Amino acid sequence: MEFDDDVKACAALVHRADPDRFMAVMAAPVTVRPLLFPLYALNVEVARAPWVTQEPMIAEMRLQWWREALQEIAEGQAVRRHEVVTPLSQVLSPHLAAMLDEYVAVRRWDIYRDPFEDEAHFDSYINHSAGSLMVAAAQVLGSADEDVLRDFGYAVGVANWLRAIPDLEARGRIPLLDGTPEGVRALAGQALDRLKRARSNASGISAKARPALYAGWQADWILRRAVARPERVAAGDLAQGEIRRRFSLMRTVASGRW
Repeated sequence: MEFDDDVKACAALVHRADPDRFMAVMAAPVTVRPLLFPLYALNVEVARAPWVTQEPMIAEMRLQWWREALQEIAEGQAVRRHEVVTPLSQVLSPHLAAMLDEYVAVRRWDIYRDPFEDEAHFDSYINHSAGSLMVAAAQVLGSADEDVLRDFGYAVGVANWLRAIPDLEARGRIPLLDGTPEGVRALAGQALDRLKRARSNASGISAKARPALYAGWQADWILRRAVARPERVAAGDLAQGEIRRRFSLMRTVASGRW
């Protein structure tokens, strides 16, 4: 796939809105970058759709627009012209496009102020958002076991969620079922267990698919930090310094250990 103007626009969008994933893609082989940038640009667009308006109906319409675009790809229809959708249609198989419908649908939670109903509801949100994105990113590159990817995606999703807690609470959301230190430690510990299980089954991820997992390079560090001192979550103290951030990514790439 060529690095055409649409892919360049996707890269620019990811660079502005998601610098961690931009770094991860730039650490990957040049040949896979045009495949990952459209997916991560989709993630930017879907993630921000519920937040760009105070009108729930408009936010619902924005998410529905992306569901319909993915449906066009899944059903082999003529795909709407768009700087993200057009290259995305060249990246996604019909199967992956259909899978990503629920990835968009779960973002409806972001529109409203209702808390998660229970642990199953929270886990479903993380699995369909972060987990499905991880599945799609890896499987567009090469062979990768979905169960391993969902374990890893869950860990990455929880790590990123814990980093977002202060902002979510400032926006009036209730992001955790149990926001006590004990509850935060338990959630981070559960995510760490999923990460360890994914790593124990690393043989299920082919070398071609491995660069997609670079995007989760900080998850282990974040989750361990949250387990050790869960009060860091509310304080917004889960970000790596710039030197550590770059070095840890370089180490992940060089070692091949995600």
